[in-house]
Amino acid sequence: MTQASNHDINLPFPILIGDIGGTNARFALLIDAFAEPRPFPPVKTADFANIDEALQRCILDTTSVQPRSAILALAGPIEGDEVPLTNCPWVVRPREMIANLGFQDVLLVNDFEAQALAIASLPDGDREQIGPGVERPAASRAVLGPGTGLGVAGLVYARHSWIPVPGEGGHVDVGPRSERDYEIWPFLERIEGRVAGEELLSGRGIMNIYRAVSAADGADAPLSTPAEVTAQALAQDDRAAIETLSLFSTYLGRVAGDMAMIFMARGGVYLAGGISQKILPALRGPEFRAAFEDKAPHRALLGAIPTYVVTHPVAALVGLAAFARMPDRFGVATEGRHWKR
Repeated sequence: MTQASNHDINLPFPILIGDIGGTNARFALLIDAFAEPRPFPPVKTADFANIDEALQRCILDTTSVQPRSAILALAGPIEGDEVPLTNCPWVVRPREMIANLGFQDVLLVNDFEAQALAIASLPDGDREQIGPGVERPAASRAVLGPGTGLGVAGLVYARHSWIPVPGEGGHVDVGPRSERDYEIWPFLERIEGRVAGEELLSGRGIMNIYRAVSAADGADAPLSTPAEVTAQALAQDDRAAIETLSLFSTYLGRVAGDMAMIFMARGGVYLAGGISQKILPALRGPEFRAAFEDKAPHRALLGAIPTYVVTHPVAALVGLAAFARMPDRFGVATEGRHWKR
């Protein structure tokens, strides 16, 4: 059982593709390079002690066509033979998968690397543009998505290939700017003293903002889940929830604008994940785009960069399928991330 070279990326079909987040794992089977991915029912990570158990019970025991390879997108950095997920207790061990589950090849990528692969060729029907800006077809792009955590990745075009740039941009520091920010910032929950992007722009981030808004106003915070807060906000039924969603949109715009400048993303900045889709009515409002463009002295630059919400329900799987079919189209680094029997 060996690590494969960076150039050996034509994996044998059938290929199992998977997008594994902190809360949900989604899988599909790609029979060959011409077939459409065959999806499996979503898996709740909390329902299984480890990924091998989930794969055996939910995938391998339910299909007569057994995959020979697996390409798995993980929410966390990939280093070594044991890869823990950032917001989930699962630890992915490719060598054990090959030994125990029958795979010949296992390739691991970052979950937002998979999102970046998807936005390389996402059609207009699977995205909604928010605000002005014109896409430059071969220009760099960025994707970020609030969910269980905050994922961020870049996408650059070079040497006739789309090259995803994974990272941990969701953990950058975020600071207060407005008077209202300074009022609520003392009440925000932190990690070792830091307010990182993920502490604001995630499911728990919604609750963090909501509780801080309520505490700053000396009010109770009766809502207990992100879904309740966003539903009350979109229905205009709760003042603190309404402000929470407004601030969430503002902070998301600020971080998205930062990523646009880091990657010089003239090809667009894409908002992925379930939360972005659920709060789309709020993102259509003025807060997100105003914060995105408020980057003096580069307001004009940001004003020309388009922003989109990815509306495809499983965009990461689309990206993984595109890579599985035509790996030469993408500059995916596989060194240290590809295991072979």
